[in-house]
Amino acid sequence: MHIDTHAHVNFNAYKDDADEVIKRSLSEDVFMINVGSQYSTSKRAVEMANRYETGVWAAVGLYPVQLQKRSFEYQDDYELPQEEIKTIGEEFDYKKYLELAKDEKVVAIGEVGLDYKHFEEGDDIQNLISLQKNIFLEFINIANEVKKPLIIHCWGNYAETKAYDDLLEILQNNPVKKAGVIHSFMGSRKIAKKFIELGYKIGMNGVITYSESYDKLIREMELKDIVLETDCPYLTPVPHKGERNEPLHVRLVAKKIAQIKETSLEELQKMTLHNSQELFDL
Repeated sequence: MHIDTHAHVNFNAYKDDADEVIKRSLSEDVFMINVGSQYSTSKRAVEMANRYETGVWAAVGLYPVQLQKRSFEYQDDYELPQEEIKTIGEEFDYKKYLELAKDEKVVAIGEVGLDYKHFEEGDDIQNLISLQKNIFLEFINIANEVKKPLIIHCWGNYAETKAYDDLLEILQNNPVKKAGVIHSFMGSRKIAKKFIELGYKIGMNGVITYSESYDKLIREMELKDIVLETDCPYLTPVPHKGERNEPLHVRLVAKKIAQIKETSLEELQKMTLHNSQELFDL
């Protein structure tokens, strides 16, 4: 069994076949946590999880880019075709998210965090960074109130302001009782170690199959510190790049890590399953 700890089958990319995708995964013993990026997709993740007796859970959160209302082009020559992504400029409502977070099928708060990648010319960047940090602190409060871990998005730098450094400072000064996972980690071993020392797991997905860039990091990490994810429909692993990703492909992430660490797939599967079950209380 595998658990995809970060899926988005609650997104519009699956509006026509979400249940087919889920059932296909469950039939192959791949369970999943569908992660919200705003209130509507968080609510959808909860509703989706409640349609299944087991194997499907939810996380509720507000992706930092959704705090701004804008439209940008998502383009990656190796992934899905170019698409326009519209963000809504959602106004955070603590009570609404808290109520959603109390659902028994919600196993984490996320994805939440910091994103310094999508700033544009003319943005009041310091104000946006401050807003992101303040909303993240609110979600830390929710996580501690409901006693659930965080699923944290962190990406990008701006000038001398590094998102991972800011995130680390926030987590050091505002402890999360159940810690969580640093989703789609793209930092160094040095920064990964600091998050691990705070009790966080490191999320690995299809990005690690694109090149050898992550091999050294993975070799130096212990299996007890890793959880598997897809971030579907994005970040489709090799050899399926260019296709829509789905939870089943978490097996390819597992296979790649096992190869890099020169361990058996069975041992990798056993350890990452244990990590996920322990972290999310599954």
